Parts: sequence; C-alpha cells; structure tokens
Amino acid sequence: MRNQVIGQYGENLACNYLKRNGYKIIARNYKISYEEIDIIAEQNDILVFIEVKTRVSQFYGDGSEATQGIKQKRLNLAIQKYLDKYKLWDIEPRCDLITIFINKITNSAKIEHFKDIL
Repeated sequence: MRNQVIGQYGENLACNYLKRNGYKIIARNYKISYEEIDIIAEQNDILVFIEVKTRVSQFYGDGSEATQGIKQKRLNLAIQKYLDKYKLWDIEPRCDLITIFINKITNSAKIEHFKDIL
C-alpha cells in the first residue's frame, strides 16, 4: 500500500511537471490487457507514452534502472496495443521516462525527464 501511495504521488508530480512544460495529459494509469501505461500525453502533435518511477531511497537503484529488459518489452507491447486499439497506425509515438527522487529530509523532489527511451 505504501508503494502505491508513493507511486501515485510521483505520478501527480510528473503530471504537474508535464503540464508546466506544455504537455496535454490524455490519460493516466491506462490499462490495456495486462499492461498499464502511467501517463499518455501530447505535445506539439506528438503522442508521448510516459513511464514514471518514483523512489524515496537508492536501495533498489534509481528509477532508470527499473525500466530495462522485460519492463521495456512490456511497455512497448502496451504502446502497440494502444495504437492498434485506436487505429493510430500513421503516427510515430515517443516513449519517455520520468524519474522522481523524493528526499524526505528536505521535503523536496528531484525530477528527471528522459525522452525517447525505446
């Protein structure tokens, strides 16, 4: 339960960050089949699928390490299913990663945005 609360808080921070940077949020926690896409957004006519990783410690590594291997394959599969469902075959989507590190001591968050991770 605690991880879900932290994850939801991180996704809220990510959405606020994206809005401040000119993105329009289309969907959050979009479930398709057995997969989930954290945020689907649009900027300058580009459809962007965003994975959000929130951490409160480096014990399990930073968020970027959690999106390698099988997680990337599952994310790519979810994106393809979304494009097929809405018949968006003529667009070139982008997949981004937003990592958030929450510092509980200073009550602050560091946000990093990695574009085009797939």
